[in-house]
Amino acid sequence: MEKQVNVALQVLPSSDTKHSYTLVDEAISLIQASGLRYRVCPFETVIEGPYDRVMELVKQAQEACYRAGADKLMTYIKIQSARDEDVCIEDKMAQYDAP
Repeated sequence: MEKQVNVALQVLPSSDTKHSYTLVDEAISLIQASGLRYRVCPFETVIEGPYDRVMELVKQAQEACYRAGADKLMTYIKIQSARDEDVCIEDKMAQYDAP
C-alpha cells in the first residue's frame, strides 16, 4: 500500500501505579513528534500517512505506553485506505471544522 491511509488508534493502558491518561499522553506526544498529520479526538487519535510509516508509529506508541509504566495495554486500530487515491482527514472532517 503506497497511498496515504488514515489509521484511528486507541490505546487503553492500565497500571497499578499510574493514571491511564498519563500513559496515553506519552503515546500522543510520540505521534505529535512523528511529523505525520494527526487529529486527537476524545476516544482515539487519527493518523494520516503512508501505511508502513503509520503502522510503525502504532508500534512505537504501544512501546511508549509500556516505557511510561503501563502494565497492560489494549490497542484498537481502524484503517481506511483506497486503491487509487490518498485518504485524507480533511475529506471526512472539513464540513465540521469551523471556518
